[in-house]
Amino acid sequence: MVIMQSFDRRNFLRQSIIIGSGLVAGPSVFAFGPRPNSRFSGVQVGAITYSFRSLPVTPDDIIRYCQQSGLSALELKGDTAEPFAGAPSGNLLREWRETVGMEQFVALRKKFRKAGISIYAYKPSALGEKNSNGEIEHAMKAGKALGATSVTVELPKDPAHSKRLADIAAKHRIYIGYHAHMQATDTAWDEALAQSPWNTLNLDCGHYIAAGGQNTAASLLALLEAKHDRISSLHLKDRRLKQNGAANVEWGKGDTPLREILQLMKEKKYTFPASIELEYPIPAGSNAVLEVTKCLAYAKEALS
Repeated sequence: MVIMQSFDRRNFLRQSIIIGSGLVAGPSVFAFGPRPNSRFSGVQVGAITYSFRSLPVTPDDIIRYCQQSGLSALELKGDTAEPFAGAPSGNLLREWRETVGMEQFVALRKKFRKAGISIYAYKPSALGEKNSNGEIEHAMKAGKALGATSVTVELPKDPAHSKRLADIAAKHRIYIGYHAHMQATDTAWDEALAQSPWNTLNLDCGHYIAAGGQNTAASLLALLEAKHDRISSLHLKDRRLKQNGAANVEWGKGDTPLREILQLMKEKKYTFPASIELEYPIPAGSNAVLEVTKCLAYAKEALS
């Protein structure tokens, strides 16, 4: 037990919230708890681990958050996987990526699967234009070792880079899901998609809506139907249209047609997963795990 000599009221309340939610419990606390299940009516709902960025993100932490919230699938970021695998910091990172084996990534996959959690996508910081081909190959091999069907990266401005990524992806037989922010349009991905069947959409539905202009709820649903066979995963968040301020807001308070998206996935039996991405401000007295739990409950209700 840690005895605190003194603390102010704000710190006391903050610690009470964290302890009440179980966020300081050790990983063994939930070792024998129920296995999470976030597949509802055939639709796999998961989360990108970026949603927990306000908290520690070691593998044991992420597993605990999943068990608390009920998540059984993830888009895993590199800031969880690479330190576990022994990645150094600074200038040595590139050399490490180019030479390290996959044993620790396989071990990490097994660790998550033992807890009932699958990894469907992997997002390391190793797929950019300045990264070497060796780093890119490492990212794709690591993604496969983790059990992912895709690696995700921001949609390049230079089509030569998406062609470069696609050529390497074809070698390793793993999809690249391109994520877009406010540059998202119905045609933003067309050049990359034409380059290779391994280039796909990691479609952020909230950013698409916030871009405004010709982007509407109706056009987003139409885009999903038109491109469903080239989507490797979605990001779900609620944002307001550009003309309404474009803010990230709690689910159900914005202009993103979250319910309709999930119901379309259910009706059409789309197999790509939908990732919760928590980006709205966490309300006072709450935390990232509780807010992800709310988002997951919203998705479950929409699919019931």
